[in-house]
Amino acid sequence: MTITKTLGAVATLALLTAAVPAYAQANSSANPLDATDQLLLRLKEKGILSDEEYDALLKLKQQQPAPATATALPVAAPPPQQAAAEPLDRSRLVTMSKSGVGMQLGDVTLTFSGSINGFYAHDSGTAPGPNTNVVGGLATVGGNTSAVRNGLLPGFLKVDVTTQQGGWDIGAHFGLYPGINSVTGAGGANSGGNPQALATSGIDARETYLTFGKANFGTVTIGRAIGLFGQDAILNDITLLSVGTAAGNAAPSNTSLGRIGVGYIYTDFQPQITYSTPDLNGFKIAAGIFMPLNTFGAQEVNGTPGFQARLSYDGKFGDVGVHAWLSGITQDHNPVGGVSYTGRGLDFGTKLSVGGASLLGYYYTGQGLGTTGLFILSTDAAGRARGSNGYYLQGTYTAGKFTVGASYGESRLNLTPGEVNPELLRSNSSYVGQLRYGLTSWVTLIGEYTHSMSRAHGGNRANSDTLAAGAILFF
Repeated sequence: MTITKTLGAVATLALLTAAVPAYAQANSSANPLDATDQLLLRLKEKGILSDEEYDALLKLKQQQPAPATATALPVAAPPPQQAAAEPLDRSRLVTMSKSGVGMQLGDVTLTFSGSINGFYAHDSGTAPGPNTNVVGGLATVGGNTSAVRNGLLPGFLKVDVTTQQGGWDIGAHFGLYPGINSVTGAGGANSGGNPQALATSGIDARETYLTFGKANFGTVTIGRAIGLFGQDAILNDITLLSVGTAAGNAAPSNTSLGRIGVGYIYTDFQPQITYSTPDLNGFKIAAGIFMPLNTFGAQEVNGTPGFQARLSYDGKFGDVGVHAWLSGITQDHNPVGGVSYTGRGLDFGTKLSVGGASLLGYYYTGQGLGTTGLFILSTDAAGRARGSNGYYLQGTYTAGKFTVGASYGESRLNLTPGEVNPELLRSNSSYVGQLRYGLTSWVTLIGEYTHSMSRAHGGNRANSDTLAAGAILFF
């Protein structure tokens, strides 16, 4: 066979060798060890190869190294059968909480919320004189003062730890309320101000309470928390976000007064055991026993607790949203060496909202309840209970980021039959005008004007005007 044919045969053999895998795959019955021989034979039978060429290629193939015995590719042994997946241990997970600033620690939700505020307040009060003293009056007597201070709210940091155990919703709640102004500390965190070097602010631990409840059972609250009587009055007051009446502006403590004592009595944060029903078609009822509070400035040993209750309704009639409430308080007082009496009170109010507008009306009345705070000036010198009442009206309108609000309120304190006390407070009242701008979802800028008036039963009076500007942050 010529050299040319030999080279051609070598090339042909190389092509055939490369084609063997495809041929063997197409003819699965073929033995992969003699697939080349079968292919050469088929080509000869079809006349593609001559006898001479077939013999030359077959001889040349036999001179090639024997192909490696075809073996199956190594296959990784199947992994051993895994055990059934264990249930996810959520107690080891840390995720974001659904709301607020916090986290989910397994089945426990830890949430932080808080607020910080500060205002420049300029207060212009009545100059001292023979007819300006009003015992229990809240308008400033003493000329002009300036302060950088907290408003009605101090700052606060709340920590809420909630979970579900055995079908019960469980919660632990802590609230710390630090002010930005320095205080003397003589009367606790909310003592008189102390604007001098090397002083420090007060931290008011107002809230420490636990809750447990179920959707169809309601909620039990045990600990120190906001009261039921008067709660809605302060929580719906526009001065809650600002300054209002700026009593003590020369040396501010943790808070201003807002509308406390000039339209309602402060609900306070009190030790209590209360029960609240679940939502009953918009209605909710809460009632509880409270740590009895002494008459302010008196020594008492009170053998029975105080009682407070609250009925509220939230609903909507067409485009009009309605929030209405009724609450009451009663407590027996047993002064050491004095006359026992029962302090009781009732309040109610309604807030209507349509679009960006709201209108609120509120009223309270009491006997032996006092004024400004619970059981302050509630009796005369003989221990007889004084009557008191008050109200406020308020309107707001929001357009975009701006909210404008205005309110008027008054608190009155009556003399007991036959009591002669000409300098005792007859009424505290105020007008408030307010403008708010929502700078961000957290920060609100506020400007406000408040005119406060105090009147005594004998005719003494005092007036003050407060301009305040600042900001409040909630997260």
